[in-house]
Amino acid sequence: MAGAIIENMSTRKLVIVGVTLLLFQALAFMVGGLIAPSPTTPLNYLATKCVDTGKNQQETTWFMPWGPNQCEKLQSFEDAMAKRIEANNIVFAVHIPPPKKEMSPWFQFMLVILQFNIAFKMNNQIEEGAVANIEVGLAYRDDTVSKWTEMARSSEQRRLNCNFTTAKTVENEGRHYECDLLPFMELGSVAHKYYLLNIRLPVNERKKINVGLGEIKDIHFISIHQNGGFTKVWFAMKTFLTASILIIMIWYWRRISLLTRAPVLLEKVIFALGISMTFINIPVEWFSIGFNWTWMLLFGDIRQGIFYSMLLSFWIIFCGEHLMDQMDRNRFSVYWKQVGPIVFGSFCLFIFDMCERGVQLTNPFYSIWASDVGTELAMAFIIVAGICACLYFLFLCFMVYQVFRNISGKRTSLPAMSKARRLHYEGLIFRFKFLMLVTLACAAMTVIFFIISQVNEGHWHWGDYTVQVNSAFFTGIYGMWNLYVFAIMFLYAPSHKRYGDEQSSGQCIAGDAGANSGEDIQLTTTITHLDGPTEIYKMTGKEAQE
Repeated sequence: MAGAIIENMSTRKLVIVGVTLLLFQALAFMVGGLIAPSPTTPLNYLATKCVDTGKNQQETTWFMPWGPNQCEKLQSFEDAMAKRIEANNIVFAVHIPPPKKEMSPWFQFMLVILQFNIAFKMNNQIEEGAVANIEVGLAYRDDTVSKWTEMARSSEQRRLNCNFTTAKTVENEGRHYECDLLPFMELGSVAHKYYLLNIRLPVNERKKINVGLGEIKDIHFISIHQNGGFTKVWFAMKTFLTASILIIMIWYWRRISLLTRAPVLLEKVIFALGISMTFINIPVEWFSIGFNWTWMLLFGDIRQGIFYSMLLSFWIIFCGEHLMDQMDRNRFSVYWKQVGPIVFGSFCLFIFDMCERGVQLTNPFYSIWASDVGTELAMAFIIVAGICACLYFLFLCFMVYQVFRNISGKRTSLPAMSKARRLHYEGLIFRFKFLMLVTLACAAMTVIFFIISQVNEGHWHWGDYTVQVNSAFFTGIYGMWNLYVFAIMFLYAPSHKRYGDEQSSGQCIAGDAGANSGEDIQLTTTITHLDGPTEIYKMTGKEAQE
């Protein structure tokens, strides 16, 4: 058998395949840019200051900022001082979403960020390393008349990072600090229509709780959720791509099973890459519309980690299997030095994700960055993962260099080889260069489009059309890596053409000096032989010799 389809495919057919893939790639970008709305929507909220009169001590009281049962409000803290209302009796209330709107399971997730609005006072400045102690409760309901049901309650800490850009003088009293945004809450599903946040900042001067925070004027919140329209486009795209990759994966393995030999390592790795792509494609998110699956964000991170780990391992093994003169191949144990950093780095990122989103399954207000220990732990995992990524990159560059050096050495001796041996090496060279070119193109498009999506205002106007750049980035890059896996499984599947067919990439060849003329010589495989690269091809009846 002659090897991979890409070696036996004519230039015309290869161009047709390439143009078809490019058309699907353009379609993926257009789906996101012209059909889907922006991926996410931010909503701004100003917390309402409510007064806790303490009348209902027997049960939990939820304070509504507006509506028929709204709380007793304060316009400012000066108003509270005039009415002699203590800070412990002030509750900051936020209703999500705004009036006359509803949340929906199609929003998939909700991220809430807070920002303190703090005024400068000479006798009440923000102390160095100030920490805000927050008591927060979250409730939900699915209509406007029923009682609120408690969803979560917690006591959290957030370290303030505020700067005062002008001189700290009496003349500048009343000016506001510039404070960083702080992570506050993350929900992995939006299963209910209405959410209510009640926040307290209890003060205890003896225990130094919420002392030295400056003069807090207001608390601003920003909630971010996925757009329902984008979710529908995303689900439809995942459903279509799942079927496409699954079909090509079954076709690929069927062609391998028709061979008379056992699958080689590279064929197994390509199949494993297809499995990991199918795993990330399977649209289990459809079930999140009807079920309150708060673990979907964590599950999505795990799926992405498995795919990227498999992709990085594939690149290493592909390079290793194309080192033409390397005797020790076709065994996974050969690549443990290169694959080891991938596995260890992925494990570190998995532990980091479990420390953040794993805890958020029970406490949506938890943030690993809120404490010094958590910050150091998170940074340790990220640094170790970064070191592993650098080691991997060095290994990969070294192996690519080895393959290209090997290629340049073989090119000088190709004319002196027998035709079967020459065709074998030419096939290896072409396959390797083709994958390197496509991989570099995909990586470059990912980086370029990511930069574009970060520096622009989110959309472009193109005639009468509005192009959503961020949506195009998500759908386009996601479609691109699916097409990448699809192309690899198709082009690198075993070919059923024989070296002996006319106009194919291999032919029946004559032995050296015409001694073996007329005898059939067949390549066992152009990927690698199970017994090593020295037994590339055999003659009927006796071994071929060079």
